[in-house]
Amino acid sequence: MTHEAFSLVALAVIFGGALLGMFLRTRLPESHLGADTKDVVRLGAGLIGTLAALVVGLMIASAKTSYDAQSGYVSRMSADLVQLDRILSEYGPETGEARDMLRPAVAQLIDRIWGQGDLGLASTPPFGESGVGQAAIQKIQELAPKNDLQRFLQARAVSAAGDLQHARFLLAAQPGNPIPPPFLLMLIAWHAIIFASFSLFAPWNATLVVVLFLLAASASGAIFLILDLSRPFVGVMNISSAPLRNALGESH
Repeated sequence: MTHEAFSLVALAVIFGGALLGMFLRTRLPESHLGADTKDVVRLGAGLIGTLAALVVGLMIASAKTSYDAQSGYVSRMSADLVQLDRILSEYGPETGEARDMLRPAVAQLIDRIWGQGDLGLASTPPFGESGVGQAAIQKIQELAPKNDLQRFLQARAVSAAGDLQHARFLLAAQPGNPIPPPFLLMLIAWHAIIFASFSLFAPWNATLVVVLFLLAASASGAIFLILDLSRPFVGVMNISSAPLRNALGESH
């Protein structure tokens, strides 16, 4: 299920809680809706609301931390790519073949991560290294330096290629969804209970329905925000591929 569909389900469940409260009001005897009962329900709803607010805050913080980490790794990969290409350029024309291999290797990586284009790479893991990328690194390792400067530049190139691989491994090691599903389900259930308590003691009218629907939409919007941040390469707030594409543009 996509996070958009999940958020709509959350909206339906939360607003359904409000409708359930309206229904119960029409079915329960007045003795069950007295002042003492209202106070207890309000206290209970306040407790659940506090817990829900804490959980929402923790979820947003967790998703944002994961989002920022993966965005940082993308920027790091971009910087490593530019550095590697410039080192190879300084080495001399012997690195021309390796430099030519870097461009399609990074283009394929962008295609796999962001799902843009159709390069026939569906069988390759999103953060896996392509054959052309491995070949480029092998070409760098096979260089035969002719002087101390080239030996120094080759060592730097091998180190930069290692840093690029390390950043890619760190990106791949990030959890796909840092938010455990039981947390989301419990959060939705809590909101449904809270909204049921809102409408249980209020006389039904059109204004009440509209206000409760807008509040439910706001609550489900927070859930959408959490889910969207937890999947940083798709959705509305996705990490841009521009840094890597700009790095490709600076190459050569």
